[in-house]
Amino acid sequence: MTSPTTAAAPAAPANPRSRVILASLVGTTIEFYDFYVYATAAVLVFPLLFFPTGNDTTSLLLSFSVFGAAMVARPLGAVVFGHFGDRFGRKATLVASLLTMGVATFLIGCLPTYNEIGVWAAVLLLVLRLAQGFALGGEWSGAALVATENAPAGKRAWYGTFPQLGAPLGFIIANSVFLAINFLLPHPDGAAQRSEEFLAWGWRVPFLFSAVMVIIGLWVRLRLVESETFVKAEKKGAIRKFPLGAVIRHHWWHLILGTFIMLATYVLFYLMTNFTLAYGTKATLAGAEAAADASGTAFDAATYVPGLGFGYTDFVIMQIVGVVFFGIFTLLSGPIADAIGRRRLLLWVTGLIIVFGLTFNVFLLPQVDPKFTGALVQAFLVFGFMLMGSTFGPMGAVLPELFPTNVRYSGSAISYNVSSILGAALAPIVAVWLWASAGGSPVLVGLYLSAMSVLTFIAVLLAPETKDIDYDADLGVGATGSL
Repeated sequence: MTSPTTAAAPAAPANPRSRVILASLVGTTIEFYDFYVYATAAVLVFPLLFFPTGNDTTSLLLSFSVFGAAMVARPLGAVVFGHFGDRFGRKATLVASLLTMGVATFLIGCLPTYNEIGVWAAVLLLVLRLAQGFALGGEWSGAALVATENAPAGKRAWYGTFPQLGAPLGFIIANSVFLAINFLLPHPDGAAQRSEEFLAWGWRVPFLFSAVMVIIGLWVRLRLVESETFVKAEKKGAIRKFPLGAVIRHHWWHLILGTFIMLATYVLFYLMTNFTLAYGTKATLAGAEAAADASGTAFDAATYVPGLGFGYTDFVIMQIVGVVFFGIFTLLSGPIADAIGRRRLLLWVTGLIIVFGLTFNVFLLPQVDPKFTGALVQAFLVFGFMLMGSTFGPMGAVLPELFPTNVRYSGSAISYNVSSILGAALAPIVAVWLWASAGGSPVLVGLYLSAMSVLTFIAVLLAPETKDIDYDADLGVGATGSL
């Protein structure tokens, strides 16, 4: 016979806390691992092996252009995966996006290079990069919804930081793999240089290794149960046949706000990872001239765009130190956003990013003492990644909370991924162009970050506070009943 105490005991959640956290974290960790592997190769490998133009700046721009092309495919992925996520549930959609991403990344590791098949190497790289972008269009939003729709009351932003934590974890794993491979291969020119073996085949290993991570991610996600919030929306008849039409018709303003709220985060993210790696590892003017003299090749100082001259290994280790702070501040931002509100936190952080953009010439110009240069750059990376964690962490809750349950996947995915075109796709290309235009100075790159952050600050000012929105009551039945 059941006792009163037993009968009154609350039912266990369909998805235990550990499963929710792991399922939301593992997919975005793989997503960002794949991104960082590609981003690192876009700086170190692809300009040489897929875009050998004879001009290092042109080759880097072409490499970054293919890198940015994936961002154009992301909104299409957001529409497709968002449609299925809002119509048929979060679980199956998340599995499909992860599988697509994993296959595309693995195949990049199998590609022949320009020397083997000519321009078709670049074409195939572009196709697979577009497939990566398409899959990415549905990955983040699904992971954020798994976390926030299964979160206890008052802890939605805290739970929303776990998919965000995949960014620093993916960075550390991806770059650790690259460092290990580079270290284990012979280095005739010193441990900080790329070896012939690394360029011949070593760069492929991180791409191929992604298959192992995808298998683990699929196992975790296949054990998920559909969120209670989505199930309630189904029972209430709130599910729409065409979620895209519903979100554009009834929530277009929130789509615009979400896009620009995310803009500064994207620009900062890509400058702290892609641009700093390219700028930090590019030889100084004196270093490039000395290398040209040693090899007996002509050198035109007037057209050369100098960097800081760090070795790849040294600079990536410095980035990893900064990314540790990225992870810490990502986690800290969740409880703060739950306590004081998402809007207030983002206004403060975005204001600090605007100021940070004005300091690039303070931190990133070479000094007489190389040790002082290293100390300034390390401080820059720590400060930048602290701000990155503080702005990126709350996004796991902010964007989904702008939309009701029946269009939440589509709305958050479209905002997140349209912003990727304005921020992520353009940022590396614009940054390299501004860097070259300023004769090797990063000052214009910093001003670009500040300008984009002003747009985000305005969007946050115009946005509502979403901390107290009730997911169970915000199913979207009334707003979309005619669709």
